[in-house]
Amino acid sequence: MAVYKSDEVSLAVPADKVFSKLSNLEGLGNILKNVPEDKIPADKRQALEQVSVTSDSISFPGGPAGAITLRMAEKAEPSLIRLEGVNTPVPLSMMLHIISTGEETSEAQVEVDIKIPAMLKPMIGGTMQKMVNEFANMLRSIPYN
Repeated sequence: MAVYKSDEVSLAVPADKVFSKLSNLEGLGNILKNVPEDKIPADKRQALEQVSVTSDSISFPGGPAGAITLRMAEKAEPSLIRLEGVNTPVPLSMMLHIISTGEETSEAQVEVDIKIPAMLKPMIGGTMQKMVNEFANMLRSIPYN
């Protein structure tokens, strides 16, 4: 397995509010659908519109591999949300670690574990790391209240 971790990002919200908002995938889907157009580049907006959310899963375009579906696999309030890939070309999981840093603050870190052949790691490693970092940074713009 290759493991890609984001830097920890600071959030001006308590850990329990972050967990509550992000562990509800349908609520997360509503947030994604209501992102102001000026916050998403035009080339990314089309991909965002193709995201499909249910109460326990989220699917998004995966390029040539087809849609990628992640299903809720584990919740440990307020510190962990883990999603597992469903019918993905390779086994993968994504974890969101939430760390309380004070009464009104927290930090979050995104971690992706993916089983990829060693010869492909150099080709996709940079892209995976960039995706993990972008996802972590996006956490700062979510309205948690």
